[in-house]
Parts: sequence; structure tokens; C-alpha cells
Amino acid sequence: MQKFETEIPVQPRDIDINGHVHHSIYLDYLLTARFDQMKRCYKVSMEDFLAMGYTWFARTYTIEFRTAVAFGDCVLVRTWVEDVGKATVDVAFEIESRNTGALAAHGTARYVLIESASGRPAKIPAEIIAKYSI
Repeated sequence: MQKFETEIPVQPRDIDINGHVHHSIYLDYLLTARFDQMKRCYKVSMEDFLAMGYTWFARTYTIEFRTAVAFGDCVLVRTWVEDVGKATVDVAFEIESRNTGALAAHGTARYVLIESASGRPAKIPAEIIAKYSI
């Protein structure tokens, strides 16, 4: 699967007491990148999913932190679809420091497509699978 990239500047609010990006912010970076890439790269935005009567729920995240990222840096969030199941999408990701080029974190996320009206998992439509299979 193709990898897509989104650059995100580190904000003062992202920094923890130790002077680097707080571990919880990496998930914010991932979510920001996914929303950007869904619209820009896959050509189906979160708003499109909502209009179709669907939404995505996070089921699991696995993340390994490698090096710190500090204020004044930007992160490059690279994601790609690893697997598409009946109602799930597994997204792999890497977050690197633009200043140093070092890998700051990497991992995977599993998202479940939910039918908004029922709140239950939904089979991913074939046209969405086709868009996610690039």
C-alpha cells in the first residue's frame, strides 16, 4: 500500500514537564494526519463518511516511542493501510522529527467502521475498499 505524509508543527501545548512532546500527543498527530490524508489522498473525507451514515471508532493502538521531539520541531506523520477487514482497517504509522530525521515513534492503529444510526460495526463498502487499496 502507498504511504502518505502529513507535516505537523509542534505547538507549545504539546510539550510536557520534561521539555518534549507528551506521549499522548502522538495520537493527536496520528488523528490529524489521518483526517488530512483521508480527504487529500484517499479522496473520501471524514465528512463524506458522516454523510454516508458512517463513522470510524478506534479499537486499538500500538505505539513504540523511540526518540523525543521538542518544541520548535515539526513532525512528519507517515501512514499507510496495512490491512482491510470486513469492518476494520489497520493503519501503520511512523512519526519522525523533521529537524533530525530521527524516527520518534511508530505503530499501528485498528479502526472499525460504524453505522451511525445503529452504533454497530458495518461492512466496509466495496468503493471504500477500492479507495483504501491504493
